[in-house]
Amino acid sequence: MESRRIALIAVLGVILYLIYTAWITDHPPPAPTVAAAAPSTVPADPTVAPVPAAAAVGGSPAVAGDVPPPPAALSQTIHVKTDLIDAEFATAGAELRRVELSQYALDKKNPDIKLPLLNDRDGVVFMLQSGLAAIEKALPGNNAVYATPQTRYELPDGVDTLEVPFEYTDATGFTLKKAFRFKRGSYQIELVQTVVNKTGATLNVSPYARWLRNPASAEKAQKFIATFLGMGVYEQKPNTTDYRFKKVKLDALNEKPYESKQTGGWMAMIQHYFIAAIIPPADEAVTLSGKPAGNGNYLGQYLGASKPVADGSEATYTTGLYIGPKLQGSLDDVAKGLSLTEDYGILTVIAKPLFVVMSFFHGIVGNWGWSIILLTLAVKLIFYPLTAAQYKSMAKMKKFTPRIAELKERYADDREKLSRAMMDLYKKEGFNPLAGCWPILVQMPVFFSLYWVLIESVELRQAPFVLWLQDLSAADPLYIMPVLYGASMWLQQRMSGQLSTMDPMQARIMNIMPIAFTGMFLFFPAGLVVYWFVS
Repeated sequence: MESRRIALIAVLGVILYLIYTAWITDHPPPAPTVAAAAPSTVPADPTVAPVPAAAAVGGSPAVAGDVPPPPAALSQTIHVKTDLIDAEFATAGAELRRVELSQYALDKKNPDIKLPLLNDRDGVVFMLQSGLAAIEKALPGNNAVYATPQTRYELPDGVDTLEVPFEYTDATGFTLKKAFRFKRGSYQIELVQTVVNKTGATLNVSPYARWLRNPASAEKAQKFIATFLGMGVYEQKPNTTDYRFKKVKLDALNEKPYESKQTGGWMAMIQHYFIAAIIPPADEAVTLSGKPAGNGNYLGQYLGASKPVADGSEATYTTGLYIGPKLQGSLDDVAKGLSLTEDYGILTVIAKPLFVVMSFFHGIVGNWGWSIILLTLAVKLIFYPLTAAQYKSMAKMKKFTPRIAELKERYADDREKLSRAMMDLYKKEGFNPLAGCWPILVQMPVFFSLYWVLIESVELRQAPFVLWLQDLSAADPLYIMPVLYGASMWLQQRMSGQLSTMDPMQARIMNIMPIAFTGMFLFFPAGLVVYWFVS
C-alpha cells in the first residue's frame, strides 16, 4: 500500500512540475529595474551611435560615444540574396539589420513568409553592429555612412561565394573597409574589416562585433514550451585552457553584466531552434561581454586584441559569423563547442541517442511521425522485461481482488490493520504491487528526453505527420491525440484491475489521472503525445 502511495506521489509530482514550468513560462517574474551604468565598452542607449573613443587608463580601446546617428535619408538599404539567406544591410555603420532564412517558414499557416531571425521591425530588435576601435583616435561606428557599389547583390548560379563590400573614407586620414562574405549552402558569414592608416601616426586598432537585441522574437512562443532566450558563451575556465558553455538570460544582465577576457571561444544570441554567433579566431585574445543597452535592449559583444597599424599601412581583421538553425551534427564544424547550443539539459545523455535513432528511422521512412512510432517500438523492446513484469503484476492483481475485497470488509474501520494485512498477503504470495508502476516510472526520463528532442531539434520544427497532424512540434490543433491517450489510459486502468486493490482515496486519484494527463497533453507537442499514446 505504501509503495503504491509513493508511486502515485511521484507521478503527481511530475504533473505538478510540468504545470508549474508552463505557468512560469507564461507568467515570468518582472525584471528588476536597474539604473543604466555608465558605458565602458558599449553605449547604454542603442539609439546613440557608438563611436570608438580614446581609452581610459590601461591603453585598451573602448567602443562608446554620444554622437547622434545620421539622418535616415543618408542611409540606404542594401539587399543580399543567397540560396539560404535573404539579408538587408543599412549603409549607416554597414549594419546587418535583417536576415530571413529562406528554408524556414515563420509559421505553418503562411509557408511563403520566411522566418526573420535578425529583424528591425514589428517591435523586434535583433541586428549585428561591427567596427574598429583605436586607442589614439576616435574611429566612427554606426554614425558613418559607408559606400557600396550596388544596392542589390545575389549569389549567381555556379558561384560558391558572394562578397558584399562597404567602404568609408574620413577626411582626417583613414579608410575603413568591411566585406561580408556569404557561402553557398551555408549559414556562415565571414566579416573582414580593414583599416588604412594615413593619419600621420601609428594607431592601435581592435575589431569588435556585437548583437543588439531585445527579448521580442518574430516567432510566437508556444504554451507549455519552456525555451531559452539569451546569450550563450563558450567561456574559457579561469587559469586553464579548457572551455565550458555558459548561458545568461537577457534579464539577468540587468542585475549583473557579463564579461570574460580569454583566448578564442565564441559568443551567441540563442533562441528557440536558432542561434546567431560571433566567432573570433581561436588563438586571439578577446573580451566577450553582455550588458543592458537601454530601451529594453541588450548587447552581446566581442572585442578583439589591438594591433598596431603604422602610418601609411593597413591591417585586416577577420571574424566568423553564424546566423541560422541549430542543425545537429554540423555546428561543431563551424566552431568548437557550438553544438552545445543544442541544449537538452541534464538529459542530454539520453536525448542525443534518441535523436540519433530517430534520424536513422527518418532516413528509412522519410517522415518524423513514423520515426517517432518506430522509436516507440524500439524503446518498448528495450523495456520489455519491465513490461512483462507489469503484465504479470496486473494478472496477480486480478487474482487477489476477491481476497483484498475480503480484507477491506474485515478491517473497514481500521486502516492500519488493513494495511498490515495486505502487506502480509503480498509478502506471503511473493507479489510486489509496485511492479505495475515501475515501467511507467522508469520510462519517465525517456519521456522527458523526447520532450526536449521535440522542442529543441530544429529538424522537427513544423514537421508534418498525417491528416490533421501537420506540425509535430506544436500542440494537436484538434486535441484528438490527447483525448485518445486519456481514453486509452482509462481503459488500461479498468483492464489491469489496479483500482480494485486500492483504498478509496487512491482509487479516486487514479480516476483523476486520465483527465489530468489529457489536460496536460492538450498543450504538449503532438509528437510527444504520439509517442506516449503508442507506448
